[in-house]
Amino acid sequence: MAKKTKQKSKKKQRTAFSRIVCAHLKRVRKDLFFASFCILGSTLTTLLAPWPMKLIFDNVLLDKPWPPLIQPYQYLLTPNDTRMLVFLCGTMVGIALIRGIFAYYQLFLTSRIGYLLVYTLRGQLFDHLQRLSLSFHHRTNSGELLSKLTSDTNTLKDVFADSALTFTTHILTVLGMLAIMFSLNMQLGLVVLVSFPILFLAIYYIYSRVKYSARNQRHNEGRLASRVAEILSAVPLIQAYGTEDYERQRFDTDSSRSMKESIRTARMEAAATRLVEIISAFGAAIVVLFGCLQAIAGKMTPGDVLVFSSYMAQIYQPIRQITRLSTRFSRASVSMERINSILETDPDIQDLPNALTVSQLRGEVAFQNVCFSYVEGKNILDNVSFRIKPGERVALVGASGAGKSTIANLIIRLFDPQQGAILIDSENIKQYQRASLRQEIGVVLQAPVLFGTSIKENISYGRPDATQEEIEDAAKQVHAHDFIINLPDGYDTLMAESGSTLSGGQRQRICLARALIRQASILIMDEPTSAVDAESQALIRDAMNRLHHGRTILLIAHQFHTIRDFDRILVLKNGSIVEEGDHHKLMELGGYYHELYSLQHGLRVA
Repeated sequence: MAKKTKQKSKKKQRTAFSRIVCAHLKRVRKDLFFASFCILGSTLTTLLAPWPMKLIFDNVLLDKPWPPLIQPYQYLLTPNDTRMLVFLCGTMVGIALIRGIFAYYQLFLTSRIGYLLVYTLRGQLFDHLQRLSLSFHHRTNSGELLSKLTSDTNTLKDVFADSALTFTTHILTVLGMLAIMFSLNMQLGLVVLVSFPILFLAIYYIYSRVKYSARNQRHNEGRLASRVAEILSAVPLIQAYGTEDYERQRFDTDSSRSMKESIRTARMEAAATRLVEIISAFGAAIVVLFGCLQAIAGKMTPGDVLVFSSYMAQIYQPIRQITRLSTRFSRASVSMERINSILETDPDIQDLPNALTVSQLRGEVAFQNVCFSYVEGKNILDNVSFRIKPGERVALVGASGAGKSTIANLIIRLFDPQQGAILIDSENIKQYQRASLRQEIGVVLQAPVLFGTSIKENISYGRPDATQEEIEDAAKQVHAHDFIINLPDGYDTLMAESGSTLSGGQRQRICLARALIRQASILIMDEPTSAVDAESQALIRDAMNRLHHGRTILLIAHQFHTIRDFDRILVLKNGSIVEEGDHHKLMELGGYYHELYSLQHGLRVA
């Protein structure tokens, strides 16, 4: 049963990749047709290349009768041997020129097809990664994903652009040469054919070994990319702790593992190439020997031997290329498997077939007996129920791990509860289209998230069609306009990575402006004042009061003084709501909220 499931999974992976490739090839079918035509032309001109030399040796130098195909045109084209010699030499140049034209367009068209495939594949993969649930990204290494999005797609580009149709060219060339050889001399053709099984066995062995090595190599490259990303994001901490040497050792360990696997792969590729060369030299020597013996016996002409020798010099070149291409294909098959592992991962959260489009929300939020766990058997939320009225300001408080952020993630459907229901405006949020639902919910995180673009683009990120006037108005409401216009380029000032050139309070006010300009019906904030100075706290609190008008606000509170005036406070403990009310009511109650408040403000707990 497990074997059948595995086979179905593999079939599903092949289908996923073939679906993208087939759709792409359908779009570029004209280029594919002309590339195939060029391949055929290139193959035919390659097969014609040695024949002018055969005619020169047999019919010009040795004065043998001209082939029946040429005899009717011999004197029409060239009345004497000297002119025929010049004509045949010119034909050699002409064949080379035509072959060059075919090869040029073949390379151009196949490269175009390959690069367009990478563009399509990366777009599909990027879109799919964005649609995958947050749980997937939590359990998946970001460096590994980056490696799949860049290195693996490039590997596939190399195969489709430089290898797939080239491989076809080599196969056609080998088959054409063999056909001509057998037509010239059956025995000598069989001598050539004897070496092929040995070659293909060697190619198959190398292919399987390189594929295994390439899989390890890709895995090591993903780990190395993750290590680099982790180190670069923690440079201030590393320098503060003086652990540069320690991190260098960790980096060297991963880098060395990747290097050794790469060298191992290169060694096998080199061994395959040398093996083909040795076999080809042995085969060429035998062909020349038997060919000359046949010519001495009068069974072949010197021109025939020359054609055989020329083909022998060329026939192993495509086979050598096929050997190299086999290693590329082995890498590509690994890359395809890795990309398929992403494409065939279904999002945990998907829209229903007839999901509703949200246009405008009143802002009512209700939890009904909601249970949720990240790990089976360990509930983060346990039978949570509450209701937030439209336009109400509600705070969530509790110790770390109580489930505050989980409630926020469930409202915007980053996760779905295992039990219970979440309703917005009396409708289960599973009935809404996720994109339209999230369009009506603004989010301000505790740690400001800014992009390396202009301040203007950062503010209008949630609403790209916002006008300059709307952007400035939003910035004014959150007290960001004054410091923005004093920057070198004002609203067009480019942000450093993560907004590192601005203070924490300035970054957070830009994030508040981004939430405000979206004009969302519900606003979820993860205590935006917890990591800023006192002046910024006052400005942000004032901005939060401005944001309240006409909106439902849910604030995850870490500092209790920011929620004194909130309409209601929900107190979480071990995944359950244990208390509910405004600040004064909860303080008078003298329960868990009073205990938390007293601990934060250094008061004695009775």
